[in-house]
Amino acid sequence: MEEETKEPEAPVAPEAENGSAETVPAEETPKAEEAPKTEEPAAAEAPKAEEPKVEPDWKDLYARMKADFDNYKKRALRDREDTYRYAEADILGDVLPAIDNLALALSKAEAKEDPFVKGVQLVYDSMLAALKKHDAEPFDSVGETLDPERMEAIATLPSEEIEEGKVSNEVKRGWMLKGKVLRPAQVVVSNGRQA
Repeated sequence: MEEETKEPEAPVAPEAENGSAETVPAEETPKAEEAPKTEEPAAAEAPKAEEPKVEPDWKDLYARMKADFDNYKKRALRDREDTYRYAEADILGDVLPAIDNLALALSKAEAKEDPFVKGVQLVYDSMLAALKKHDAEPFDSVGETLDPERMEAIATLPSEEIEEGKVSNEVKRGWMLKGKVLRPAQVVVSNGRQA
């Protein structure tokens, strides 16, 4: 049988005056030989070799930066052109209610040959000509299918003449400016014949 190796116990000092036993510090006690530590893999111990720095591809970076800058210049130019092109939109939009009022006054006039009515008609026509000069034109929506991009439905009413889903009446005329909606038309949409 193998003999078991016992570690020697720390010697106990004689009892002190207060009656407690003192132990000798562990440094002074002999230690049993420790088993040698197993070595960790050499790769873990060795410092990692620094990866060589890869030089960036300067030509590629330059080409990308140049392309980004060219795109920025084109976008800025397009934005500036749009700003100039639609700069008058606010002013023309503010004039439209006056044109609506002139059109309403002319539609309610009884004496079309009255000089005052003829004067109002001249003002109305000259304002329409000025708007057309700036590429602003009204569009008709009565009888058309409701187009949410150009029309704003404010009510639905039955109609004998107009089929369901189409515009039966125009409350405010819609306007376009250079292909974009300046003001959507306010319309009443037919919900068909009532039974």
